[in-house]
Amino acid sequence: MRLRVNTSDRDDKRQARTTAVLLSLILIALIGGIIVLAPELFATLAPAFNEGVGLRSSAIISFFLTLVVMLVFTLAAGDGLIGEIQFVLPAFFVFFLFFWLGIAWLF
Repeated sequence: MRLRVNTSDRDDKRQARTTAVLLSLILIALIGGIIVLAPELFATLAPAFNEGVGLRSSAIISFFLTLVVMLVFTLAAGDGLIGEIQFVLPAFFVFFLFFWLGIAWLF
């Protein structure tokens, strides 16, 4: 007695196998790319962190970082920038202070 397998089951197995192989290849390529490019990335970033970042430089960096974070938050909130303005203004200053002192302290 022979069991019959649906052709849709065979197609599903083939598609799952193909997807797994492609995801594995993408993961291997990503890991290989990271291994190849990591020394160059670290060599490029090393001079920026050697002397440290002062309060003035960290204030500039934190301003733009906070601006980007607040824009992402307001767009994700659904009401947009105008609908969330009463929450964005105090949050901007809190985030700015946090990022400013954190960047100056850590870097």
